[in-house]
Amino acid sequence: MRLQPVKNLLRQPARLAAVIISAVPPLMVKTAANPGGLPKEVFDGLQAQIATNRAQFYYDFPAGPFYGYNRPVCETLSGCDLELVAPRMMGGAKAHYDGIVAFSQTDFTEDLKKITVPVLVMHGDDDQIVPYADSAPLSAKG
Repeated sequence: MRLQPVKNLLRQPARLAAVIISAVPPLMVKTAANPGGLPKEVFDGLQAQIATNRAQFYYDFPAGPFYGYNRPVCETLSGCDLELVAPRMMGGAKAHYDGIVAFSQTDFTEDLKKITVPVLVMHGDDDQIVPYADSAPLSAKG
């Protein structure tokens, strides 16, 4: 899970000197407490794609927004990128399906507030998967 290492380290605060967070929002899905989040239907769509044809999903997702291949300046997928579909398929279908819920609906807001050491938040503003405005500034705010 996205912030599980931070949760584990918070159990041992004496061992924690600093934290680096990259493209991890406190919460992905849109809720009353997170109005800037993505609609639940976005994640329902990802689950539907995984349930329908995982192999195609693991080809299409990186071929588009994940690696930015949908940008006009990018080349099409290379053989190396296509080769990455096989390892993705080695994971369990149910774990991948349920992982969408864990990724989108787990709220780490309170966990972020417990971090008492310096935090470096790294996140580009052209991220098509995790919107910058609903991630880095909120993670930094804790």
